[in-house]
Amino acid sequence: MKKIFSTGYADFSFNLAMFLLRAGFGLLLFYNHGLSKLMNFEERKDSFSDPLNIGNTNSMMLTIFAEAFCTLLLAIGLLSRLASFVLVVFFIVILFVVHKDDPIKEKETALLFLLVFLTTLLCGPGKWSIDNLIGK
Repeated sequence: MKKIFSTGYADFSFNLAMFLLRAGFGLLLFYNHGLSKLMNFEERKDSFSDPLNIGNTNSMMLTIFAEAFCTLLLAIGLLSRLASFVLVVFFIVILFVVHKDDPIKEKETALLFLLVFLTTLLCGPGKWSIDNLIGK
């Protein structure tokens, strides 16, 4: 019972939590969003949303970079803080540009992803990562 109310944490618990956040949310975003965009690039590039006015194809390429490549880097723990930074910026754009006029219910998923990737940016990947193995 004492452990439930404790404010301390063990290194094992912290590293397990960071691994689960990185791998779980990274793979979830990759599988549910990034992979389909990557596989259907040719069909969707001309009609893809362009919230930053940089062109449909460029917007889709940046989205694929964030949703496919950065999520995989984060999931394996390689260049984790850089990948997290890209994903934080990506979700800020989604929240404040793409869904700026939508009710909070429409923004909820993006907000949850933003909070998770902001956490991984601030806390780092933990010891169970390639970054830790190579000493970054």
